[in-house]
Formats: sequence, C-alpha cells, structure tokens
Amino acid sequence: MTTEEPLTDLAFWHERPILITGCTGLLGSWLADRLVSAGALVVGLVRDEVPQSQLVRSATITRIRVVHGDVTDYPTVERAINEYEVETIFHLAAQTIVGIANRAPMSTFESNIRGTWVTLEAARRSPTVRRVVVASSDKAYGAQPDLPYTEDMPLRGQHPYDVSKSAADLIAQTYAITYGLPVAVTRCANLYGGGDLNWNRLIPGTIRSALQGQRPIVRSDGTFLRDYLYVLDAVQAYMMLAQALDRDEPRGEAFNCGTDGPISVLEMTRLILSLSPHPGLEPVVLDEVRNEIQDQYLDSSKIRREVGWAPGYSRVESLRQTIAWYAHHLGIPYTSSAGSSC
Repeated sequence: MTTEEPLTDLAFWHERPILITGCTGLLGSWLADRLVSAGALVVGLVRDEVPQSQLVRSATITRIRVVHGDVTDYPTVERAINEYEVETIFHLAAQTIVGIANRAPMSTFESNIRGTWVTLEAARRSPTVRRVVVASSDKAYGAQPDLPYTEDMPLRGQHPYDVSKSAADLIAQTYAITYGLPVAVTRCANLYGGGDLNWNRLIPGTIRSALQGQRPIVRSDGTFLRDYLYVLDAVQAYMMLAQALDRDEPRGEAFNCGTDGPISVLEMTRLILSLSPHPGLEPVVLDEVRNEIQDQYLDSSKIRREVGWAPGYSRVESLRQTIAWYAHHLGIPYTSSAGSSC
C-alpha cells in the first residue's frame, strides 16, 4: 500500500443533498468533513450531544444542517429526508460497542435493527433518494469454518452485536431485492483513527496508555486475529460505493472493506508501542474476553474489482497520524516521524 489517498470524484458531490445518520461517530464525523469539503449539502441526524466528537472538535457541525432525533423514530427520519430532498443516505447510526451489546442487548437491537428498517422504509417512500449505503460489519458473518470472509458466505451472528449486524445487513438486502431500492452494504474491518474516544477499544486505549507512559491493557489473550481499517480509507470506500450505485450492478450487493492484512491483537499493540514515545512498554494481557470470535478478517477483492477502491494508507502511516491526533487531544508532545519504520 502507498501513503497516498485513493482518488475519488469529489466534483460528483458538489451541491448534492446528503443525509448521514450517526454523523457524530468516528466514521460519520470524517465522512461529513470530506463531503462538506467537496461542496455537498450535508444533513446530519444527531440523537445525543457529543462535544468530544470529531464532528464538533473540527467545527464541521457548524457547516452542516443538524436534525435532532433518534434514528428509530420514523417521522423524524422521514422529515429529514423529505424536507432536505436528500439524494444520498449514508446509514451509519448504530450502537457499536460489543461489551455494551452483551450487557444491554435491547438498546443495541433497537438502534441497529429498527434504526435500519426505519431509515430504509423512509428512503423507499421518498421520491428523491437515489443512493443508500448501509454500514454492516465483518461481525455480521459470525464464526465461519474458513477465512477470510467473502461476501457469499452466510451471515451467522450469534452474540448480540453480531446478530444486530447480521439482521440489519439482511434487511438492507431485502429492500434492494423486494423494492428495488438502490442500496449497497459495507462490511468493514475494525475502524480506527483520530476521534474515537471509546477507550475500551484496542487502538484508542493502547494509544492513550502509550502516550501516558502506562502499560496498555489487552483484554483477550492477544492471539485473536483481526483486520483494522483506517477511517480515511473507509471514507473513500463509502463515497466511491455511493457513486457506483448510479450503476445497476452494485445494487443489493454487499462489499467487504479491509486491508486484507490480518494481525493479532498483541502484534497490533506492540506496533502501536513501537511508534509511541514509550516503545519499551510491555502490554498487560488479561485473557478475560468471552463471547467474542477468535479470528475475523476479510477478503476485499470484490470492492477493489467492482468499485475500484483500495486502501491508500500504509498501516504504519495511518497509525502515526492516529497517534498524533490523540497526542494533540491529550496535550502530549509527539513527533509523528518517531518509532518503527516497518
């Protein structure tokens, strides 16, 4: 991979009305920023005030139209789509923390499943909507006997978060097949980048510990294999896939988005440490994770072949940029050229 961003047609988005659900989240914040920079007319559906979000910190929220409400409330979503004559919907709103889903599954099912059919039904009934991209996840596949995941594998979520994504994914396909809605589904690897303040996640938590000179915590035994995708690469994938929906072929299809480079939790932790101001730190391995799948990683050849997308950042470069964001956020000096050159 190079450290250059993949090309996308930014002129395509000029003055196009866009709705982003979940726009205060990690992906939503960066996607809104990129679309605003391209001249799009962005509408953001916001349930809770999140002053720490990248959307607020970057002041992008002052450059978009904000609709306050819950994605599970049909009249709110319908109003947002129709009053702003939305053409493109990026449906990202979800409860995304696996631990919360295990502890309180009802709110996860409500947001992730009901929120999806509410958005799609409102889109189906609107005369202006031409493109819908729905965020599923690699977790929708559940445990499979063979890896990497390919899009033709059955969706086998078993635990609450995984099931919510399997269900939302199937609902999106239903709206494409039954009603002809121009919708496509993304199944992304674990996203990371500046702005994710969920410290119990591996990458933000490890970076914060490393910057503060503390040993990072690994909740699992460290052997779990995962793929990790930089948020700016994910932004490019979403925009390119939405543009591709002007063709018939991607409609009703799911697309994996990852680097095709799985790495163990312990390897990722040590890579972050090697790029930090404290490369000599050793992680604390708790080995206390339950109800999580051992290995999950994707084959992303379909989106490369049919949409033309590929990651534009190397893992090291994207991690350096991410560490620099957190260092600035935490007020800790950091030189992004320091650390490993692997």
